[in-house]
Amino acid sequence: MKRFLLAIFACLTMTAHGAQFAIVGAKVHTMAEQGTLEEATILIKDGYIQDVLKGSQTVRGYEQINAKGKVVTPGLIGAYTALGLKEVGLSAGQVDSSVDMEHAEHLTSLGAALDVSYAINSDSSLIPVARIEGFTAAATNIERSGFLFKGQGAIMHLTDDDALLKSRAFVSVDVTNSGADRVGGTRAVMWPTLINALTEALEFDNEDWDGMLSKADAEALSHVVAGHIPLLVMADRKADILQVIALQQRFAKLNVVLVNGVEAWRVAEQLAQANIPVIINPEYNLPGGFDRLGATLANAGRLAQAGVDVAIGMETHNIRLATQHAGNAVANGMPYQDGLAALTSNVAKIYGMDKQVGSIKAGMSADVVIWSGDPLEVTEAAEQVFIKGQAIEMRSRQTELRDRYLDLEQARPMSYVRP
Repeated sequence: MKRFLLAIFACLTMTAHGAQFAIVGAKVHTMAEQGTLEEATILIKDGYIQDVLKGSQTVRGYEQINAKGKVVTPGLIGAYTALGLKEVGLSAGQVDSSVDMEHAEHLTSLGAALDVSYAINSDSSLIPVARIEGFTAAATNIERSGFLFKGQGAIMHLTDDDALLKSRAFVSVDVTNSGADRVGGTRAVMWPTLINALTEALEFDNEDWDGMLSKADAEALSHVVAGHIPLLVMADRKADILQVIALQQRFAKLNVVLVNGVEAWRVAEQLAQANIPVIINPEYNLPGGFDRLGATLANAGRLAQAGVDVAIGMETHNIRLATQHAGNAVANGMPYQDGLAALTSNVAKIYGMDKQVGSIKAGMSADVVIWSGDPLEVTEAAEQVFIKGQAIEMRSRQTELRDRYLDLEQARPMSYVRP
């Protein structure tokens, strides 16, 4: 493995400026029309996939990366995170994934107008941690808010600069037990508030607005009810999920995505018929609340078998574990290709980014991962990650800490040694 990485970097050091090289001989899961190729050559030029050729081919003018015996996938996409918005959630300092209602009420009455794209910090130490585990992009948004809506989320490349891929990419709302607790203390208040907000947004007029919603909220939600961006709805129990399906039927153009969906398997057929995708943590199998009594490890598999598009990846500090979660979902009934799609193409499709990221085919951003073996096996690892055609340094704060303490034969304690 060390020789393999050294060979890659020797090659890419020469091609960093030209960004024109070929990954040769790997098994490639394209997540596109070509499907899985047992042996293929991927051509990358100027940050984009130029072509995917069957077999191991030497192409003149490209620096070659020998990936025989390896597995290649598109870069993984975090489906629902707060990457770039927080470091330590309980920090006494600023945490951009949390909203102070008292200081935001001059802008918003329900929270829809909040825009996280202004808060993203591409220098977050959590980004390299996720990146070296195969993640090249992520949806990021507010986690804690006393408002009904959690604002407008963004899609970001996990790079050190120029990270924003798509601002105002979605709006999210929480209708779980905790969501109802924040809005009136009952669903009898929360649901009419949500329906009224979307109804008002249908009538939004930028020039002459006098609705109950703040103008900023109405403008943000007008893009939701027009179907331009998805509405992510967090719901767990069967009764709430049925209300989510009814909400989409009530607003003809609404593009709904279910998030959490602990009991989604109970209404899998209805979700498939309504064409509502689901972002889940397939590891959730304990009744953590009265709205989660139907929790099961079979959730992802049952949804996929019913024809629901499933996405996996809902953590921030441990988003790197999403490959293990997908592997466990496969072990509990989810078809293997659906497990891979849940980390790549399905996520891109949910956010309308499937012409840019999420698959390996000509014209796509060259977000590519070379794995030592099956990416859904915990014993395998990402050996090299490419974002926009550039090889990222496979280093994070955690690898630096590991390397620092490998050699303890020193005269002074490590706390006194500057790395």
